[in-house]
Amino acid sequence: MAQVPQVKVGIMNEPMVEFELNGDYRVDGEKVTGNQLARCVDGMVEWNGKKYNDILFEPNNVDTDSFTLENVTIGVSFHWKRKENQTFRGSLHLIVENDRITTINILSVEEYLLSVISSEMSATASLELLKAHAVISRSWLLAQIHKDNVAATAAPGLHQEFETSNEDEEIKWWDRDDHVNFDVCADDHCQRYQGITRASTEAVRHAIEATWGQVLMYGGELCDARFSKSCGGVYEQFENCWQDQHHPYLVARRDDDDEMNFPDLTREDNAADWILSSPHAHCNTTDKEILSQVLNDYDQETTDFYRWRVEYTQDELSKLIKERTGDDYGRIIDLEPVARGTSGRLYKLRIVGEKMTKTIGKELSIRYALSPSCLYSSAFIVEKIDDGEDEFPEKFILRGAGWGHGVGLCQIGAAVMGANGYDYQQILLHYFIDAQIKTIY
Repeated sequence: MAQVPQVKVGIMNEPMVEFELNGDYRVDGEKVTGNQLARCVDGMVEWNGKKYNDILFEPNNVDTDSFTLENVTIGVSFHWKRKENQTFRGSLHLIVENDRITTINILSVEEYLLSVISSEMSATASLELLKAHAVISRSWLLAQIHKDNVAATAAPGLHQEFETSNEDEEIKWWDRDDHVNFDVCADDHCQRYQGITRASTEAVRHAIEATWGQVLMYGGELCDARFSKSCGGVYEQFENCWQDQHHPYLVARRDDDDEMNFPDLTREDNAADWILSSPHAHCNTTDKEILSQVLNDYDQETTDFYRWRVEYTQDELSKLIKERTGDDYGRIIDLEPVARGTSGRLYKLRIVGEKMTKTIGKELSIRYALSPSCLYSSAFIVEKIDDGEDEFPEKFILRGAGWGHGVGLCQIGAAVMGANGYDYQQILLHYFIDAQIKTIY
């Protein structure tokens, strides 16, 4: 069998990094321990009175030694954004990017997964859900590393551009391909990874061991196994959130045992009916015990994820859109749906203002534009409240569904399935259509 691969995880990017080495680390063969400080000076890493192009701190014992980074930002661009100290196992690599120090944690994929499973959800989740998440997190990670290796071989240094724009339309999407010097970042942009800060459990370790080396595959290729908190009742298709590439295993289904029973939510009338109702789905739950298993403490601050409501005054919305997009639309006349995906999520929205009109997308651009942090999802309809005096609405009410992009595994739906007795293989094949589960190392 193949060896367990290594992964490079970018943790933070700051002008100065304070950290503590908890155990014996080595730099160029010399032992180092305790509190440390590194700065970016003249485009180099300054540490211990010397300057380096880059510097690698390697643990003497990978099972017991660790390092703690101070003031790591989590929840970048989301409503739970905050800073905390985090502790990691493995090696610490300091490099310079954009006149700042980037901290990179190098460790085995399976050690990385121990943290991801506990960071993406609660470590007390059901064993079958933990197993399912171990498989998809492993699959997604290895698929990204493989994609990078192929791209580097075909065209070294070439990175995909994720924006198309003109005067009337600006379509953006974010993936993880902009990471040049490491495989994945540690935040929601890729997968939440918070080291050993998030207390793991024996159940998490058992889930990793029980699925060791297992991945999702389709047509002989690793699955790009995406996941989000709540699909809102129907899954979204990959190409409506990222590049225009169709994956047959990431297609529309209802998050229910009756998988094919759902309306065409690309139609505006169907989407409105769906969003304004509360149809049965695995992720349609208010069971606090189940939610506490899948949601970490700061995630539990979000309580209205399946169906939600956001309200803005005219002044609030006009100011918000200007701040978030950089475009001055003036007073907002309308928010017009242009294109919806299979879950009812908008991937094109026309913003009509007194000064300009532009269509924006994809789903994450829309969520950023209409929230001080990030709107729960782009599956929403717009209700305008007019005072009858002019063409400018007095208020805009967004009524929405789901939490996240809705592609792949629905974490809350999967938690409900696990609580109801489904095993991890049934959970995985419910969300990844006609995929296969295979052991590759």
